[in-house]
Amino acid sequence: MTATPGQSVRADYGHAVEFGVRLPVGPAPGPTVRLARTAEELGLDLVVVPDRPDRPDAEAWTLLSWIAAVTDTVRIGTDGHDGTARNPAMLARAAAGLDHLSAGRVELGITMGGPGHDGEETIDVVAELWNVLDRGLARVDGPRRRLAGAQKAAPAHDVPITVRGPDPRDPDLARVAGTHADGWSVPLTGTDDLTAGRLLVDAAARDAGRDPREIRRWVTVPGASGDGWAATLLDLVVEQGVGTIVLDLGTDDPATLTRFAREIVPAVRAGADAALPHGAAGVRVRRSAALARRRPGIDYDGVPAGLAEVVEPGDLAYARLRGGYLRGGSPGIVLRAATVGQVVDALAFARRHPDLPLSRRSAGHGLSGRSTNDGGIVVDVSPMNTIEVLDETSRRVRIGPGARWTDVANALAPYGWAISSGDYGGVGVGGLATAGGVGYLARGHGLTIDRLRAVELVLADGSVVRASDAENPDLFWAVRGAGANFGIVTAFEFSADEVGPVALAALTQIVRDTTRYLVEWGRVVEESPRDLTSFLIVPPPRGRRPAVALTRTVVDSPDPDTVLSRLQPLAGLAPTYEQQVAITSYADIMANARDDAPVSRGEPVSRSGLVHHLTPEFAAAASRVLRSGAVHWFQLRSVGGAVADVDPDATAYPHRAPNFSLVVMGDDPEAVDAQWALLAPFLDGLYLSFETSLRPERIEQAWPPRTLARLRALKATYDPDGVFDDNFSLSPPSRPDNFSDTQEASPR
Repeated sequence: MTATPGQSVRADYGHAVEFGVRLPVGPAPGPTVRLARTAEELGLDLVVVPDRPDRPDAEAWTLLSWIAAVTDTVRIGTDGHDGTARNPAMLARAAAGLDHLSAGRVELGITMGGPGHDGEETIDVVAELWNVLDRGLARVDGPRRRLAGAQKAAPAHDVPITVRGPDPRDPDLARVAGTHADGWSVPLTGTDDLTAGRLLVDAAARDAGRDPREIRRWVTVPGASGDGWAATLLDLVVEQGVGTIVLDLGTDDPATLTRFAREIVPAVRAGADAALPHGAAGVRVRRSAALARRRPGIDYDGVPAGLAEVVEPGDLAYARLRGGYLRGGSPGIVLRAATVGQVVDALAFARRHPDLPLSRRSAGHGLSGRSTNDGGIVVDVSPMNTIEVLDETSRRVRIGPGARWTDVANALAPYGWAISSGDYGGVGVGGLATAGGVGYLARGHGLTIDRLRAVELVLADGSVVRASDAENPDLFWAVRGAGANFGIVTAFEFSADEVGPVALAALTQIVRDTTRYLVEWGRVVEESPRDLTSFLIVPPPRGRRPAVALTRTVVDSPDPDTVLSRLQPLAGLAPTYEQQVAITSYADIMANARDDAPVSRGEPVSRSGLVHHLTPEFAAAASRVLRSGAVHWFQLRSVGGAVADVDPDATAYPHRAPNFSLVVMGDDPEAVDAQWALLAPFLDGLYLSFETSLRPERIEQAWPPRTLARLRALKATYDPDGVFDDNFSLSPPSRPDNFSDTQEASPR
């Protein structure tokens, strides 16, 4: 489509109106960096610098790194990349790395036109290296640029790629913008030129099956002043659909920049608010490629407004939110909530899709796989991660469900407090604090749920309630051990324990007789004072090599003599290959989680059981399981002690008597179950979060008859429609069983 001279073709692409500045660059970076800070202080959206490696100016990406370090909010990018002078694979790595360092503020500009320029292939290489939605290595086979299998590395956010050229009427520029890019950037020449160029972009986009609204129109303008200049720029926005106006500063004098930001920008924004249907704020337009990845049966256009984030399968964030640390997943949509109201809205949306799986997620550890699903809805409350001390006298703290336990430990450490909370700091509060919480302080301080004093949660009908011993006590009873069945907890209130310096001992021992070692380790743990809690991992032995025992033991004492006396019996069980003992803080122990987003693709099959004593008969069966090759993970955690002090009827976690929690993992459900059958006679109950199977007998093992009957009665009251039936469902057994061992390998 073309436009004849003088033709007026009004366009409204719905883009948010944004303003930026093209900074002058010289050999010394200081003036450019100071102008960038000024632009941020003046409220501009974007600063860009030219990328000209052939000139003696400050190198663009080094300069942008400096700008990123001294700014917080303004977006940063290149106003054109010289494709003949920089390798596109290196460009992709540089831009992605800086995007992570700057918390997702990078934009990428690529120059088109001139001999030797291959902007289209540059985009292909960059986009392929960033495409983590499709698994496998990056491959591009172009005339000039090729990738024969490179590791992908995504930026922190979906970095827009804008192509830039000197001539708005350039058909090649328009074609590449319409088919490959996210933006089309040209200088201000004349309205006829802009009209002709943007219509070429529109036509190219439609021919490629894209919505022309996907491509943002940039115009770079010279510095000017006066009422007529604001009107001219407003005309670009209203008549030409320009979304981004970039001031070509040309000088390091901040006066022109200040006048532009304080006089011109407010006038144009006000005019856009008055003239455009969506005002200067615009609307979000998803890419056609992203729309093509949508899953059937989901009303994507009906997602409630105002959620913290909505992530679809075509969004870059989907790669890090689809699963967890131990599980992959393929949900149809992830609804991220940062407030109670957003949780209510997300749940209401989910209830409009009763035939789709619904999963809830705090921080996505997800051993069981039930924090994600295939084709369904995930309500993700990880943005609700605040930690607040309510009362120092009673050590009462309020914690959001999306907080991680390493963050909780760090927040409580200055007060000399702690809450026993598993063995990995990356676990989210929400899942652990509604299931039980078997942690490194369990024998001395009990389960995590034993320190819980109140919760606030959204019920299946969308109502928000508070539960404690005084308010909705029946619901409070149920939440502590079966919380996933009754709602989405939006806040926990705990009474923390006073916990000072503790000792952590990591021992690696050579085990020639696994049966004997298990019996003796269990005996030592049971006979030890409660200030000792020990976890044991025994990897399957390889060939004729002896087995190895890995113990992680915490002694709740800063006294070296006490620590030594507690550890000597464990150290004497077998020859020590490696050992490390340190008196440290509980926060340091829990600081074992990486901040990287989980991108696991595995589907482990896990079985959970509780054991009263590690008898010779149990140990012999366990040794057979380890030699079978069916399991790749075998862990025992000590409980008992303070855990057993709580009445079995006081919470919905009834299994207070066993001294050990066992979990094994493998790849094949049938093979794992065949070996698990050898251990079953010695087990009494299971721990919900470590079990992947949802067969009815597992539910009966999770809760004894009296507890199960009480839970089912409450389920009929609080969730009669079975909205929260994805995680050890308590709905009446007459309901169809949607889960089986053959299905458990799928991330539901």
